[in-house]
Amino acid sequence: MSKAKAKAKQVKGKLKEAAGKTADDRSMQAEGRGEQLRGKAQETAARAGERVKKSPNK
Repeated sequence: MSKAKAKAKQVKGKLKEAAGKTADDRSMQAEGRGEQLRGKAQETAARAGERVKKSPNK
């Protein structure tokens, strides 16, 4: 997954969490936080992959 898609997942999670707060829906809030965390993990993995590709010691 690209960093851009991972960032989009984080934003989507943030919006879902905010909607859950507005609707007082704890389940939706938790889903939003989960999406944010998955997006952060995927972004970290994408960065690590880029570093490996750029590494001169392949």
